[in-house]
Amino acid sequence: MKQYLYFLLLFLGASAVCLAVGYGATRLQSREEAVPNTVLATETVREPYLAEEDEAAPESGEESGEEAAEEAGSDLENRYYLVVEDGFLLVFPRDGDRVCMYTHVPITDFPESEQERLRAGIWFSSMLDIFNYLESYTS
Repeated sequence: MKQYLYFLLLFLGASAVCLAVGYGATRLQSREEAVPNTVLATETVREPYLAEEDEAAPESGEESGEEAAEEAGSDLENRYYLVVEDGFLLVFPRDGDRVCMYTHVPITDFPESEQERLRAGIWFSSMLDIFNYLESYTS
């Protein structure tokens, strides 16, 4: 019985030493920002800027959807384009034709009104806005 008591005390002592060393090591580390001079994103999401609702359209005539999308894509607020291809949502960057992110989210997960908006394409200012938009419909 004494032997078990010694092992228990040895185990508790070794555990206390490990916890103390771990606590001391974490207290000595300096806390730094992930990337210096950056602002962390918050949970608040502004309404995404839509290419169809571009207010800068000339009054002389109607623009086609592609022209409105190109003009909206040139704005600094519009960095990512969420659109449907082959039944799934894809994210494209403003500056190219390469796919930025494959979402693997089917269009059928969205209500009919949102499906129409997604087929036309929606511009977002950040990836966080895209994630929040997708999470609001898929969770």
